[in-house]
Amino acid sequence: MIEIKPHRITHAHIRVPGSKSYTHRTLIAAALADGTSTVRAPLRSQDTLLTLAALAKLGAGVDDRESEIVIQGQNGRFKPCAQEIYLANSGTSMRLLAGVAALGEGLYTLTGTPRMYHRPIGHLLEALNQLGIAARALENNGCPPVAVPGGQAVGGRVDINCSVSSQFLSALLLMAPCTRDGMSITVSHGPVSRPYVDMTVDILNRFGITVARDGYTRFDVAGGQTYRAGDYTVEPDASQAGYFWGAAAITGGSVTVGGVSTASSQGDVRLAGVFERMGCRVEHVPEGITVTGGPLKAVTVDMADMPDMVPTLAVVAAFAQGTTVIENVAHLKAKESDRLTATCSELKKMGIDAVAEADGLRVTGGSPRGAVIETYDDHRMAMSFAMAGLKVPGVKIKDPGCVEKSFPDFWQVWERLSASGGAS
Repeated sequence: MIEIKPHRITHAHIRVPGSKSYTHRTLIAAALADGTSTVRAPLRSQDTLLTLAALAKLGAGVDDRESEIVIQGQNGRFKPCAQEIYLANSGTSMRLLAGVAALGEGLYTLTGTPRMYHRPIGHLLEALNQLGIAARALENNGCPPVAVPGGQAVGGRVDINCSVSSQFLSALLLMAPCTRDGMSITVSHGPVSRPYVDMTVDILNRFGITVARDGYTRFDVAGGQTYRAGDYTVEPDASQAGYFWGAAAITGGSVTVGGVSTASSQGDVRLAGVFERMGCRVEHVPEGITVTGGPLKAVTVDMADMPDMVPTLAVVAAFAQGTTVIENVAHLKAKESDRLTATCSELKKMGIDAVAEADGLRVTGGSPRGAVIETYDDHRMAMSFAMAGLKVPGVKIKDPGCVEKSFPDFWQVWERLSASGGAS
């Protein structure tokens, strides 16, 4: 357990690690490439290292130099792996790899933690079945563990339901160029989290893959394409930037997060704009984006395209005047925890009126009090509620080590808010 000490921030400059989402996708693309790629500034977290270890099991050559990872690609064809591939509770690893594993040989078994076994993947398995790939949930419940046979990925037409996760579509997009016939993908529902689809297409384009699309409803990817090996740099993670912007919003201080810009495909960069609507000042400076806090007012916002930022916004909303309404995020129930219920429960501990609804959250600002925060083994819960402790005495975070999932150095970087901004 860790106690967050209140302090005043004057002007802090923070650098966050590489994007988790970009790291996953870049590592997979490099493993499918036609030669040796160097991935620079990757996020080294529990989740991304699980993906890296899985790719090594699938035959990719891996030379992990920490600040950069050198990967020998397999030219679109993975090797057999008789061992189970363990992915803990990394939903991104499970969903993306369940698709590209079909490009290999033999049968692959992807496993994880008990929580993973409650995270739906059925819509992706149904799409793979449409393509003639006999992927299945081993418990016949639409959730991991899953078995994916290689050698059956020819391609073709497929409909995909992305109402639960856009990662199902991303999995198909990543594997499509390496199939014989390519894929014509129609999205029947969703997708939620649309910027993550843009991110996947961006990675494909960077690696030399051509994708034709009609918005978010139709994607055509020719088969027989080649991922081109090269030198790729991962941009900073906008999701992680949000906690530091939120710290500025709550305390009235000013925080610049370096290397982040609105030109990014990461949807979470838009959280700065939400804070601006709430009363913060947002500046787009050469080195990054600066948020300066001010008197906060409630907003109504559709968070479908940045669901990971819902706990962050909810905690900031606890300090705003009025009731903030967060809409269109029903899919948060299938994350590392049921984030809607979890966020609501912990805000109530702090004396805040919060209501979890079927597809969103309502938070009425007030005077939060200290509490021991349960993190539900969810990294985003820990980092979001750390913001409250900057303003409210007595905020204690249980299981602070859960941040290893996405931001291993979070607590050390968090301390820099005090070191650079001054304590009060």
